[in-house]
Amino acid sequence: MSVPQYRKVAALALVAGLGLSLTACSTKSDDDGSDAAGKVTITVDCQPVAAQKELLDNWNADVTEFQKQNPDIVIKSISVGQQCNNPPDFTARLAGGTTTDVFYGYMTDLQQVLDSGQAMDITSYVSKDTVSTWDSVDPALKEVFTDGGKLYGVPVKNYSMGLVYNKTLFQKAGLDVNNPPKTWPEVREAAKKISAADKSVAGYAEYSAGNTGGWHFTSLLYSQGGRVLSEDGKKAAFNSAEGKQVLQNLKDMRYGDDSMGSRQLLQWGDLLTNAAAGKVGMFIGAPDTTQAIVSQFKGKFEDWAVAPLPGQSDLGKGTLGGGEGYFFKKDLTKEQVEAGLKWIAYQKLTPGKGQFDYVRAKPQNYPVGLPQPLLFANGTEAQKQEFDLRKANANVPVENFALFENKQLPIVGEPRDAQAIYAILDSAMSGVLTDPKANIDTLLKTAEEKVNQLLAAGS
Repeated sequence: MSVPQYRKVAALALVAGLGLSLTACSTKSDDDGSDAAGKVTITVDCQPVAAQKELLDNWNADVTEFQKQNPDIVIKSISVGQQCNNPPDFTARLAGGTTTDVFYGYMTDLQQVLDSGQAMDITSYVSKDTVSTWDSVDPALKEVFTDGGKLYGVPVKNYSMGLVYNKTLFQKAGLDVNNPPKTWPEVREAAKKISAADKSVAGYAEYSAGNTGGWHFTSLLYSQGGRVLSEDGKKAAFNSAEGKQVLQNLKDMRYGDDSMGSRQLLQWGDLLTNAAAGKVGMFIGAPDTTQAIVSQFKGKFEDWAVAPLPGQSDLGKGTLGGGEGYFFKKDLTKEQVEAGLKWIAYQKLTPGKGQFDYVRAKPQNYPVGLPQPLLFANGTEAQKQEFDLRKANANVPVENFALFENKQLPIVGEPRDAQAIYAILDSAMSGVLTDPKANIDTLLKTAEEKVNQLLAAGS
């Protein structure tokens, strides 16, 4: 799960009108998606919400230009509010059959999309002819949306996690901004100093609700060298020394040091709102969390830097990687699938266009220069084009990401049934962050039993 953007991973509490259409069809559409004028109509979700004015303006401009270049296609953009950042809301829409023709989902959503019967096999439609950069897209990302040799989605974002820290608060606490913590004991000491310098600041902040707590537990576990599931994926493996260390670290900071603030049960937008207000010293996240802090929550980009994920005695042994893509609703016509692929290729997978239009983004309140989204495999033509454009139009201090980009930790993918497992692990995270008497062994044992039941039911 990413920060959606992404990404995003997570629950963004922004108000948006359901079903807001940017471009409407002038005549009634038939069941096959075409109208009386012979145009093909598709609905697409995850249009930026009204609060993201520049992103929404960019999306509108892309729709207009795309339709100008493809006069036989009509894009009806649907804002679904929290669905694109809130896994439970996505699940509800999936179960209710109310998804758009081309609908957004996390890389972890493939199984539940398949289980719902809503997904269309698009294997025969995707090629260089429909997505010109397809051969450049990282094969590992394509595999995430593949089941039984069949492709069901197109990746549009990719991320990995690091330690995000506020340089201004580091300086205020007497910490070296060029030498951030490399271990969790060092994170603890830095968090204490940050909170001591300003009692209103959480030296370190963490998620514990809306599936985001389980998401971050997984990343913290990977940093320790642990795994959520056994190698065969049939049993929970997080009730381990590494899992206990994750929760013990948090409990020590929360109650031993009082360096995590009193407000807990944070979801995605909660933590980033606090961060943008200068009330968070450190948290874990992908580089694009800084983008969200600036563009969505009006923070200052200069305040933030990203370093590799810490481990217990050295840098992390691994880091969580994931991302997002678009699925196609079952029973679309050939023309609708091809129209959807054209739109995704234009808006998400073409250097210089859509999300990669760095020339447009540079003067806006939108960071250019982040080492993300890393969609294209190293050495491919699209990767070179994207890198050169990003470098030429950078409007952020790229040195703020140098530590992260120069020391890439091994990326570990998300477990099967990730969102359901994350929901269970939320309880372990919320328990240790809201109850000073919480028993770590009990929290993990309870979560382990529930995850094993989940896995057994799905096997």
